[in-house]
Formats: sequence, C-alpha cells, structure tokens
Amino acid sequence: MLKIIIQNLFHKEINSPYGDRKVIDLIHENRIDWMHACGKKGRCTTCKIIVLGGMGNLSPLTDKEEFFKGIGRLASHERLSCQAKLMEGEILVRVAEENKFPHMVYSE
Repeated sequence: MLKIIIQNLFHKEINSPYGDRKVIDLIHENRIDWMHACGKKGRCTTCKIIVLGGMGNLSPLTDKEEFFKGIGRLASHERLSCQAKLMEGEILVRVAEENKFPHMVYSE
C-alpha cells in the first residue's frame, strides 16, 4: 500500500494499492484541490510539493524537473507533483506557501 501524507492539510492521508502513479493524480482522485496552472504538463511549478520524507520512494527527476531545478525554481527537496510518480512506500509532503488556494484551510 502506497501512502501520501500532506502535512499542512491536517496530515491528510491518501492510500493507494497501485504504484507508478503521478502524485497529483492520486491527490486529485481523493478530491483534494491542488494547483496545476499548466494542466499537469510540467511547464510551471504551481503543482510543486515540498518533500519532507520519502524522497527515495519517488521516481527519478524528469527532464522538466531538472530544467526548473537548473534555473532555481525547484529546490532539491521539492518535486513537481505532475511529474513525480510514487513508486513505493510513503511520502510526507507540504503544499508550498505560494501555491496555496485562498478557498482552502491549511494547518501548521
């Protein structure tokens, strides 16, 4: 069983029996609103996740993520949820401050 824990959404847990799935798809399938201005195409950084734990459980960086990392728009502890796939285990993530929706309530 795979798990995503979103720390600043009151430790919301998302479980999935299926691996090799994009993080944003798992989030959206669980009816959680998550920013994705470019339509999940890896052309912006609005869907980024801050990874606090389990980085090794994600797929390797894509070319698009490498590009944004190279120009300083993606830190080493951040991934694009539209590009990163959860391969095994669990990850602990946060919504980036600049990507929070005004209509949602966030914790800590």
